[in-house]
Amino acid sequence: MKTNKLRELFQKNLPTVSTRLWSTDPFFYEAAGQTGYFDYVEFVAENAPFDMKDLPNLARACELNDMGSMIKVDFENRGYVAQKAVQAGFHSILFVDHLNAEQVRESVDMIRPKFPGETGLFGYPNARYIGGQSHIPGLQHVDRLRDIVIAVMIEKAEAVENIEEICSVPGVDMIQFGPNDYCLSRGWNRKDHMEEAKAAERLCIECALRHGIRPRCEIGSPEEAEYYISLGVRDFSLSDQMNILKNFWNTQGKKMREIALSASGN
Repeated sequence: MKTNKLRELFQKNLPTVSTRLWSTDPFFYEAAGQTGYFDYVEFVAENAPFDMKDLPNLARACELNDMGSMIKVDFENRGYVAQKAVQAGFHSILFVDHLNAEQVRESVDMIRPKFPGETGLFGYPNARYIGGQSHIPGLQHVDRLRDIVIAVMIEKAEAVENIEEICSVPGVDMIQFGPNDYCLSRGWNRKDHMEEAKAAERLCIECALRHGIRPRCEIGSPEEAEYYISLGVRDFSLSDQMNILKNFWNTQGKKMREIALSASGN
């Protein structure tokens, strides 16, 4: 059974770098992996269209390029999609929109094994597993489920208020602050409350580190990492497929439109 790359890096206390993709075309996962610069790729299933046939292909592409894999799932159908992703071979689940420790505990139990003395609910489905071993020994499957890295978005005002309790839930490995949803939940436009959002993010980072949980920060460029490193952060998600495309279209597209109009005399 192949190693959970992300769990292995955590156990070695090494930093991690990832990037986010919206596409379900394995080509892009291979392309990211072939650079050799990313430890894992996050598939933003919360926002992107996909079906269950896509998940094993994305996991395979990551495995073949020595990367881990994370999937970001919607809140409402999180259990179904998260378990299907684990069966497909994903190494990590990123849960969103939780408000309190009780919801987080429910999500953790959806991924952890149904086993004596534990509160998990995941059984032994006949699915792909890592490396195509669809009938691995049951106890090996239990170990695999325990290795799945569980990350939680802290992106609502209530979640920030409950951050100590959330970080106390056994099984939470990583958190990430979400400034846009946080500001929305407070009734704010983010651009008008940047300092308040930064303060809430720092509070979450400090709390996570106190509890031995790894805070991950999403950045648009490597230059942004220095601030977070000074706070003790060692895990980063670098940019986003859609953001990169939109930035290119909005800057270079604008320039090209101006050149075209100038050439036509308009």
